[in-house]
Amino acid sequence: MGGTMTAEALPDSLHRQPDGSRWPVPPADGFTVDEFFTLDLPPHTELIDGSLVFVSPQRNFHTLAMYLLEQGLRQHVPDDLRVRREMAVVLGRRNAPEPDLVVVKADSVAGLRQTRYEAADVLLAVEVVSPDSEDRDRDTKPHKYAAAGIGHFWRVEMSGEHDRPVVWTYECDAVTKKYVSTGVHHDRLKLSVPYDIDIDLTAIDEL
Repeated sequence: MGGTMTAEALPDSLHRQPDGSRWPVPPADGFTVDEFFTLDLPPHTELIDGSLVFVSPQRNFHTLAMYLLEQGLRQHVPDDLRVRREMAVVLGRRNAPEPDLVVVKADSVAGLRQTRYEAADVLLAVEVVSPDSEDRDRDTKPHKYAAAGIGHFWRVEMSGEHDRPVVWTYECDAVTKKYVSTGVHHDRLKLSVPYDIDIDLTAIDEL
């Protein structure tokens, strides 16, 4: 993800775009989720602590890692769950991040016009780390996902001489509402939670 627009108002000239359009001016205390979903924003903009976070151009790794993991998650997904990519998840009044992938309850799917899911409907959130999103994906987002009760979190990073994905997996402690590490997966991601998953991470070489 890209840069953050803080809640502090910027000079008018910084809001105006080359095509004559204008960015929305944040309220003094930041945007709420309700306000966020009424704004005309670039695709994949996120709301973090009332501030807008815009997407930067992504590396080829980001696209291919998302595709590989999405296909792997879909392969054995149970009938009562669904896999979605790049959908907003409402965590609270001022937070609506957009994980790269989520596994949600099937009964939370409301139709083709749906734009968001509630945290209570999400079993797994996945973030593929980009150079400009390292702090958010390693620290800010997992803390917020855990606090909202999302049971599982994966952090995916490019690593090694072949630039393959490495997946850090976490499970939420229901008492502390913090994530506990459950493993680091280099060549193969084989798990039994939130359901049976088996993904060959080296297959990214063939995409």
